[in-house]
Amino acid sequence: MALQSMTGFARREGTSGRWRWAWELRSVNGKGLDLRLRLPPGLERMEAEFRRLAGESFSRGNLQASLSVTADENRFEAVLNRQALAAVLAMREQLDGVIDPAPLKLDTLLLVRGIVEFRESEDGEEALAARDADIAAGLLAALADLRGMREQEGAALARILHHHVTTIEGLTRMIEVDPSRSSQEIAARLAAQVASLMDGMAALDRDRLHAEAALLATKADLREEIDRLKAHIAAARDLLVKGGPAGRRLDFLAQEFNRESNTICSKSNASAVTAAGIELKVVIDQFREQVQNLE
Repeated sequence: MALQSMTGFARREGTSGRWRWAWELRSVNGKGLDLRLRLPPGLERMEAEFRRLAGESFSRGNLQASLSVTADENRFEAVLNRQALAAVLAMREQLDGVIDPAPLKLDTLLLVRGIVEFRESEDGEEALAARDADIAAGLLAALADLRGMREQEGAALARILHHHVTTIEGLTRMIEVDPSRSSQEIAARLAAQVASLMDGMAALDRDRLHAEAALLATKADLREEIDRLKAHIAAARDLLVKGGPAGRRLDFLAQEFNRESNTICSKSNASAVTAAGIELKVVIDQFREQVQNLE
């Protein structure tokens, strides 16, 4: 599965008979999948289908969708009010011999309020069913377009994240092979520190000083942090290759990266290691910032 960004936009529009419709979908970052839908009156029944389809395509992101439907032309029909016509004819019979008995003409009847009403004609069930089917197909296409855009951005993010992971790996390697971490260098540094403390302070227990120095050296060792960083690097690469909704797990790894880099900086007793640790923190922050955009 491809990695997806959580940001994207898609628009699909079309016609069905005399109807014109348009879908607009927008997606931004979110902790979960939040769906918001605006539908014209009478089409509320499509909400369940939208939620089902969106849930099959996405697992995270704030997704807003709106549907507009308009008629390309207004068609009107004349509707005869038969009750009103009957009342007029009945009155005419009652007035027979009082008024002109000439036959009623259509234009005369049209002047009588309520005899004929003009209203917008309604489509038949088949036409409405065809329109709704076209709108549903448009939604499916718009969701596919949105997914495609999110996957394109996801691919771009993946390249950036792979670069960050490679940089983290390089800095970890620099820390691992730094001369200050060699046993000879550590021994020489400790010997110098012990000699400095013993100089002019004969009352100090040399054996106790050596034991304390050895304990400090053990606490300052970075082997565990380096090994954990390597494991996190391998896990991050695996997630980036597998794809799918990996944003939360990569965010967790970013936190673990940061934890190990903080420990390295606090334990470091060499300027080169400290500098590499600080650079490591910078790259990890960049990594985590990009991860926030992933599904």
